[in-house]
Amino acid sequence: MSFHTPASSGTQSLVRVTAPALLQKKRSAEPITALTATDYPTARLADEAGVDLILVGDSLAMTVLGYDSTLPLTMDEMMHHARAVRRGVQRALLVVDMPYGSYQIDDTSAVKNALRFMQEAGAEAVKIEGGRRRAALVERLTQAEIPVVGHIGLTPQSVHIMGGFRVQARQEQAIETLLEDAALLEAAGAIAIVVEGVPREVAARVAQALTIPVIGIGAGPECDGQILVFHDAVQLTFSQPAKFVRRFAQAGDEMLAGLREYCDAVKQRTFPADSESYHLSAEVRARIEPQATKTLLEKAS
Repeated sequence: MSFHTPASSGTQSLVRVTAPALLQKKRSAEPITALTATDYPTARLADEAGVDLILVGDSLAMTVLGYDSTLPLTMDEMMHHARAVRRGVQRALLVVDMPYGSYQIDDTSAVKNALRFMQEAGAEAVKIEGGRRRAALVERLTQAEIPVVGHIGLTPQSVHIMGGFRVQARQEQAIETLLEDAALLEAAGAIAIVVEGVPREVAARVAQALTIPVIGIGAGPECDGQILVFHDAVQLTFSQPAKFVRRFAQAGDEMLAGLREYCDAVKQRTFPADSESYHLSAEVRARIEPQATKTLLEKAS
């Protein structure tokens, strides 16, 4: 079964990005680009831009579905979006977030859910949150031929335990714990690790200590790569962005202005114009217009 759509003229080289390719990028000190995607258009744009790793992130719970956290997102919702993203990706490595509740119950159900993403959505890896408490699961998934990306630091699915979205690993003990977590995930077989919301100096130590790629978000420039949420990067969110977010496009402003212009054009009857309308042939018009005139006259009388 093919998960891919025909190549577009704007698509970069179709040499597929793989887990070993990401590892080679780290070894050669070539920065890794990563971005979330939530549907076919965002996936296709990210892929054609040359992004190395595309994550179907559970952040879509907030950016697309309007929830106030990632926690309500279900497996069915995630599967729906993952399939759509797969259809837009030809080059990048496709990773899918395991949503809250899909891997915390027991390892058997976690493997079953991860296999669904691989088989039914065409994922090439899954991402799970947590450090040492997930090491055994990472090993189990790896043994099941499921590549795993770890996620440590600020882990949004643990928002209630953390007391909110707060920067992590600020003190010595927490720093050492984070470093140990990273090492345990690597030893368990993780192909890469996302480090979120930690001081720059701490993330730099993690990246230096590991042989696998460390991809940062709110973790400074010393990581082996960077990831942002698509909607944050192009200004399609409605809340104040986090400190680490840079707007690389102002799509929200552009879209809002365009939609207001559309509303005005409809109200002023300037849209659709004659050039944007379909017309009868002159022959047909000649036959029906006299009849239409006659009907109008009859109604008037």
